[in-house]
Amino acid sequence: MSQHETHHFQAEIQQLLNIVIHSLYTDKEIFVRELVSNAADACEKLRFHQSSGQPVYQAEIAPAILVTTDESAGTITITDTGLGMTHGELVENLGTIAHSGTKAFLKQLAEDKKPDAGLIGQFGVGFYSAFMVAKRVTVWSRSFAPEEQGWQWTSEGMGGYDLAPAADLARGTRITLELKDDAKSFSQTGTIEGVIQRYSSFVPFPIELNAKRLNTVQAIWARNKNEITEEEYNEFYTFVGHDHEKPLFRLSFSADAPLSIQSLLFVPSRNFETLGMGRMDSEVNLYCRKVLIQSKAKGLFPEWLRFLKGVVDSEDLPLNISRETMQDTSLLQKLNRVLTGRFLKFLEEQSEKAPESYAKFYAEYQRFLKEGVVTDFTHKEALGKLLRYESSALAPGQSTSLADYVKRLPSDQTEIYCLLAANRAAAEASPYFEVFKERGWEVLFLYDAWDEFVMEHLRAFDGKSLKLAEKAELNLSAPKPGGLSEEASGELARWLKETLGDKVSEVRASRRLVESPAVVVDSDKFMTASMRRIMKAMKQDGPEPVAPKPDFEINPAHPILARLDAVRRTDNALAASVAEQILDNARVAAGLLEDPRAMLSRLNELLEKVLK
Repeated sequence: MSQHETHHFQAEIQQLLNIVIHSLYTDKEIFVRELVSNAADACEKLRFHQSSGQPVYQAEIAPAILVTTDESAGTITITDTGLGMTHGELVENLGTIAHSGTKAFLKQLAEDKKPDAGLIGQFGVGFYSAFMVAKRVTVWSRSFAPEEQGWQWTSEGMGGYDLAPAADLARGTRITLELKDDAKSFSQTGTIEGVIQRYSSFVPFPIELNAKRLNTVQAIWARNKNEITEEEYNEFYTFVGHDHEKPLFRLSFSADAPLSIQSLLFVPSRNFETLGMGRMDSEVNLYCRKVLIQSKAKGLFPEWLRFLKGVVDSEDLPLNISRETMQDTSLLQKLNRVLTGRFLKFLEEQSEKAPESYAKFYAEYQRFLKEGVVTDFTHKEALGKLLRYESSALAPGQSTSLADYVKRLPSDQTEIYCLLAANRAAAEASPYFEVFKERGWEVLFLYDAWDEFVMEHLRAFDGKSLKLAEKAELNLSAPKPGGLSEEASGELARWLKETLGDKVSEVRASRRLVESPAVVVDSDKFMTASMRRIMKAMKQDGPEPVAPKPDFEINPAHPILARLDAVRRTDNALAASVAEQILDNARVAAGLLEDPRAMLSRLNELLEKVLK
């Protein structure tokens, strides 16, 4: 039997160890995750060897991870009943920093084309994170091979390590950390329990802390979907989502290309932002081989999908040496595109298969989808398929997709028309709707002020341009009979321009009105009144956006205009007051009149004259 040995680290290895201890990890508690992950790797390797039929020392002992703390002694011990190490493996794996025994093991499995290779992690230097908190680390290890013996490895970090035979060891590895004075909190049961539950809840082997089992919830995203019960899904959602209500939707998604992904995503039944809880943060956690890499991972999904909860596990993550951040941002972006695209496809499928459930989802989360249209060019078209609006062609309360709208288009209609209004009654009474009603053309009714931005960014759907009704340049299919002649309406329009002066840009006879006497049309072809109001609200401390003077269109066939034309010849003052009232009425219908006091004062004067 070999005797006590002393090994010295080489100069460059001492330098690397110094980096590991002082600079590599931003949070000292990471050492718990690393040592538990290494223990899980050792258990996984043992399971592989057992399945291959190789003889195993103490085969009756099941793979497990045991953690004990001793606050009085200031120590923490992590034991696994896994593969264990021989003398040579201790020298190679623990004596050479940045050498990954697990990585070499994976390479060997890959060369043998064993399907189990994907189950095993490839983290190498995590063991040395122990020296962030420990003044001395002692490792006892006994290999699974029946002919081997046990060994004790001891180091205080910088100088080197001692290696000596150790008798009567069980199979596996036991690591004891004698904690530094500023790290004694890690010898407290409560501290370690919180760290293990945060990072290692889904390790596929039992983890016991001072004889208490910690990881009781399985990583069900890695299991066969057909073997998982609804109760297990709901229990898992409660665990990861911190929500005791059942989720509205669930997506279990796996892929091998272009990336290896296993994910389980949930949509909560309620939109927490509308409950007065402030802006939500993404609650999708990123794992690599069931070990937490990033809680509430940033960049995994776009901001507008921040309502999602769940997990994403990928074996393709090129992590930095500490596992704390991603090295390859382009790969993270690819992961983002794959996951986002798959979730949008899932929503489209649900809208067809389960329209009632999708309607509930849309009622809760439509603002997020609209935010995506405005901010996410990559997924804009896919998001457009998910939008739903009431329509003039459907009964009140029913909604339609843009795709179904396009299917109903008559041959002579080339655009998708939308009308922004407070509600359906207001939309149907709007002067901008009259020409569409007369021609029998369908109009989408938009009740959310932000829908105007949505349509502006979406611009088109299925090759059809999206057009706001107030910007549509349409005429009635046939002029309405009666009313003023073309010559008389032209004279009235000129008089109105002279009378109203700078309040309007242009006055003309309208070819879009049926029942309304007049309408104002924003002369800005790109900006509308509602959009201008939103921009004003967003810039409360800045200068107000200058609204251009609207164009004023009059309906020559309306009785009010015919009477106005007659009155202006006999009582110009009264006619001028009526003209201003007609303009203000049109401005109210268009949502352009912000201060009604002058209008109300004039209206009272007109009523007084009428009631004389």
